[in-house]
Amino acid sequence: MKHSHFEGKSTVEHLKEARLKGALATEETHGSELSGFFFSFCDSWKEGTLFFFSIFLIFFMFQIHINLTILFCFAISFSLWKLGRSALLGFSRLERLHRLIKQEKWEIEHHRDEEKKELIEMYQAKGFSGKLLDEIIEFIMTDDNRLLQVMLEDELGLNLESYEHPLKQAFGAFFGAIIATVTMIVTCEFISIYVGLGWLFISMIVCSYFSSKKQGNDGLYAGVWNMAICALSVGSLYFLLQIFKG
Repeated sequence: MKHSHFEGKSTVEHLKEARLKGALATEETHGSELSGFFFSFCDSWKEGTLFFFSIFLIFFMFQIHINLTILFCFAISFSLWKLGRSALLGFSRLERLHRLIKQEKWEIEHHRDEEKKELIEMYQAKGFSGKLLDEIIEFIMTDDNRLLQVMLEDELGLNLESYEHPLKQAFGAFFGAIIATVTMIVTCEFISIYVGLGWLFISMIVCSYFSSKKQGNDGLYAGVWNMAICALSVGSLYFLLQIFKG
């Protein structure tokens, strides 16, 4: 059966489209760092470590004098960039979510019959039928707030409780960047750039391993691949510098 609210689509087709819309609204704009404080921290740690090692590699190969004061100021600037960038992208994500919530609330107020049909389809797909199905539907339909929550979670696939505040994620990015940049500056300047290279690979493996395990993925696989990509990046920089230096 077709309904005007569904724009010529069946209920099942509309549910599939709604779930895709929810996925797009919660899509991460720049990777997984906005999934939470921990992921922001790890991503900034990896990025800051690689970035500052690249700077030291350039200085080392061209025998440029390193001004520590300037580098530490640059580390603060880089960390503030990560803080602001993560916050802005986080608020952009929340704006998309709020827009979906307002749209769903409007649909409940103006297309209540169609929303009920969607609800029936969803709970039939879960295995409910007969009197139990009718009781569940009536129970949900008696409270608009409950109906809104169910439609957001079951129709759009959103889990509102899982989204951390953008500022919390932003400070994760800030602390990760600060620790990474300062550690790399101290390591390369006061110990050795070769020790810095080792620390770079260790950071990549450790951060990738734990952030991947946190998501239930293969941590070792992620660690190895991140290290490989890091080696490719550093290696390409080294050989390109050799060409321009020669």
